[in-house]
Formats: sequence, C-alpha cells, structure tokens
Amino acid sequence: MKPDRSALVLVLGILSIIVCAPIGIAAFIMGRSDLREIDAGDRDPQGRGLTQAGMICGIVGMVLFGLIVVFFAMGLLLPAVAGG
Repeated sequence: MKPDRSALVLVLGILSIIVCAPIGIAAFIMGRSDLREIDAGDRDPQGRGLTQAGMICGIVGMVLFGLIVVFFAMGLLLPAVAGG
C-alpha cells in the first residue's frame, strides 16, 4: 500500500490560493490520482479528507487564476476597443 501524501496535496492546494495559482493544477491532479488509488485500495485511506480538501483548494486556486487572467485581459483590451 502506498503511503499517505494528503498533507502535501493540502499544502499545494492552499499555496495555490495564497501564493501561486498554477500550483493548483498539481494539487488537483495529485488529489484526483490519490483519491482513485484510495478507492482502489492502493493508498492509505486515512488521509482521504485532507486529500479532498487539498484537491478542492487546488480547484479554487485554478478558478481564481482564471478569473484574474480574464479580468487582466479585459483591462488590457477594453481601452483598445473603446478607442482610449
């Protein structure tokens, strides 16, 4: 059985919200992979809750990053479209 790495997934998820949003991709991929392995019985199920929390934080970080990119692009494009 593979060891629990739920703390790592949670830390990456939290860092994706606070510091660097693209880290959320790693948190999401690792979390999803670990949850599949937990369901298959290949990974220690004790960290399931922390893994889910880390994966969700990773998703939130990715969404926030997407919104930032969209708003930044709008801020750059709107003045050009408006003729300013």
